Amino acid sequence: MAGENKVRAERDAIAEPWGSRTPYGAGEPWPVRVDMRLDEGVSPDDVDVWVQTASVLHSNGDAMDIAVAGGRMVGVRGRATDRINHGRLDVKDLFGWQANASADRLTSPLVRENGELVETDWDTALDRIATVSRDLMASDGPAALAFYTSGQLFLEEYYTLAAIARGGIGTPHLDGNTRLCTATAAQALKESFGCDGQPGSYTDFDHADVIAAYGHNIAETQSVLWERILDRRRGADPPVLVCVDPRPTVVAREADIHLAPVPGTNMALMNGLLHEIVANGWVDEDWIERNTVGYPDLVDMVSHYPPERVADITGVTAAQLREAARVLGTAERLVSTVLQGFYQSHQATAAAVAVDNVHLVRGMIGRPGCGVFQMNGQPTAQNTRECGADGDMPGFRNWANERHMAELAELWNVDLADIPHSGPPTPAMDIFAGVEDGSIRQLWVSGTNPAVSLPELGRIRALLGSDELHLVVQDLYFTETAELADVVLPAAAWGEKIGTFTNADRTVHLSDKAVDPPGQARSDLDIFLAYARKMQLADRDGAQFPQWHDAPSAFAAWQRAGAGRPCDYTGLSYEKLRGGSGIPWPCNADHPDGLERLYADGFPAHPDECEQYGKNLVTGEPWSEDEYRRWNPNGLAMIKTAPYVPPVEPPDDVYPFHLITGRTLTQFHTRTKTGRVWQLTDAAPEVWVEVNVSDAVDLDLAEGDLVRVETRRGEVLARVRPTEIRPGVLFLPFHYGYWDAAPDDRQRAANELTPTSWDPVSKQPLFKTGAASLAIVAQAEGATAPAPTHTASAPAGTVSVARTAGGGRAVVVENPAGRRAEPGWR
Repeated sequence: MAGENKVRAERDAIAEPWGSRTPYGAGEPWPVRVDMRLDEGVSPDDVDVWVQTASVLHSNGDAMDIAVAGGRMVGVRGRATDRINHGRLDVKDLFGWQANASADRLTSPLVRENGELVETDWDTALDRIATVSRDLMASDGPAALAFYTSGQLFLEEYYTLAAIARGGIGTPHLDGNTRLCTATAAQALKESFGCDGQPGSYTDFDHADVIAAYGHNIAETQSVLWERILDRRRGADPPVLVCVDPRPTVVAREADIHLAPVPGTNMALMNGLLHEIVANGWVDEDWIERNTVGYPDLVDMVSHYPPERVADITGVTAAQLREAARVLGTAERLVSTVLQGFYQSHQATAAAVAVDNVHLVRGMIGRPGCGVFQMNGQPTAQNTRECGADGDMPGFRNWANERHMAELAELWNVDLADIPHSGPPTPAMDIFAGVEDGSIRQLWVSGTNPAVSLPELGRIRALLGSDELHLVVQDLYFTETAELADVVLPAAAWGEKIGTFTNADRTVHLSDKAVDPPGQARSDLDIFLAYARKMQLADRDGAQFPQWHDAPSAFAAWQRAGAGRPCDYTGLSYEKLRGGSGIPWPCNADHPDGLERLYADGFPAHPDECEQYGKNLVTGEPWSEDEYRRWNPNGLAMIKTAPYVPPVEPPDDVYPFHLITGRTLTQFHTRTKTGRVWQLTDAAPEVWVEVNVSDAVDLDLAEGDLVRVETRRGEVLARVRPTEIRPGVLFLPFHYGYWDAAPDDRQRAANELTPTSWDPVSKQPLFKTGAASLAIVAQAEGATAPAPTHTASAPAGTVSVARTAGGGRAVVVENPAGRRAEPGWR
């Protein structure tokens, strides 16, 4: 395929993913370093035009230019002027653009005839979808239709989909795969501050004297941000680094303090840290009094979590807990970042909110170097939330606030009664439960691959392949989900369309069109609008709905929807975003260049304005408006707390290991893009399982042995990599599905093993809570696991096999890997 062309290298970005260091001191600007990769034989002089865009393979928002020559993409370079990356590019960005030219791109619509998917034209495909939609609406009502979208489309596309689903069709069933990765981020921000939206700016990392990473493998999931942290660490006045993670990630190895709790015990750990911060008086009581509610309840709750009790629960030593609390409690400028190690774990929202609490009791919010990042996992996750294409309403409006919903009805010129808001929008796991019980009979999946990414895959495959479900799949490739579809629609990729998207620190970037899409592929926006026209959707005056017709008019419509809301884009335009740096929202008349950080002057938590009235952090039971008004009548920041509750599926004699899954450096989501780029695939070609080296010795397992990882849901075959992961814990990368595997191979995807369980507050599935067993299938003398050796999967020294006198073998560990910080479980 075209993606197999070799590229000109300025460095070996696979072996050296974080590049060279450009040290800088506290408060200084981060130096520029421009990364670039071009096809072999192509020089910068050969490029016809450089086209502006940003990354869609992680949430950092790294700005870049696409090199175009002869009408095709031939490379990328970082944008030196951009506030996010200062010219640097993630390893996935340096290579991932090649996937656009993959020979197996979808180029024509497909419909199922006599059990087979066959090529057709757009009118036929859309007519078939619209006929099913109209028939179901007539027989079962709008709630028979559901939409499940991505974290990789553009703002204009999400807003259009939200308008169609909520205002045109009138179904509550619209969510995104961001439910799997950052629903907890949004929920934690609502619980603490009354509204979604990251309080901080990436420039806070330039000022902080302490950086804390909670369950966030920054080095592999946002590697350019990691470069920023490394450059601070190598400069004057380096920040102290605290890492919470059971794996020996690159972040953990760099950290001054590494806490490695038992999976499922994050809430106990956070209560223990807050116990020490409160007990030692490391709090700003005046700031707390002026700006927050709920502090006395926190003091009472954390009093029950002294270090010794927390050590018994988490396996983290009391001494390390005290030291970590001292660092957090005495920092002058603290930045915290949270990701899947908390979001996909037991008591997800409660633990994430506890990180917010550290900042609230210390008054570390709204000023340089003092930010908390409830981080996003996908590149446009922020847009799904603000546009209402997941379990939210457009413009961060509160579904339970009748005035907010009336505003939305006026914006769309539809009747208020036609926008479903008698209850919250339906989260993804409930959408699939609706498919299971037969109440949802048409499901439209756009830009995502639930046949690999959702938990308990045997169940999900059965639901998606049911004869009772009409499944529409809109994608770039023939994915595992597309194989099960009744209609498949070919979509244009990033670089083949125009639109905007917003990264994890609220920075908005413009992505211009660089090349044409292949064959008949269309932009997601054009597909959604064509469906709306086939459905003859209309507003209350009879005009076509949605009223916009292309990306610029969709952006203008979104500006009207967000005007006056926290995510205000009214000061932005395509022209303003073109040529320079991305700009953070809110950007309006008051902040014409965007607002660097939020909440210096208050919080969007007033009962009349908040996005949600909040929930019980243990049960997920929603608060009523009256309860919220009584507790927080003045719209202050909220300190909410919860006790530690043990996980529901702990290890036992049959399944003695904790199983966690996660992401790796060179792969993204279900490898639909990165798996089609040879450089990225060669770096991590196949699934592996990480096992603590002492557990490997106890089980007589050596590097490369083929083992069966089994849970109550299923089994996966993987090669062993002994590492310094916490004893009793197994790790599987979740990226590997079946599109590039043998047809009968159903022992590869980590989600064959994960439970159908979710956080009761955020409704995010919990991929890091199951119990598993491990059994050898075949010894592999001299083999290695297909895992990188310079990332979190780095081997724990030399693990060799020695022959015993009886002809058996014994696993021997030599030269154990060195560490910068001792893990907290030792």
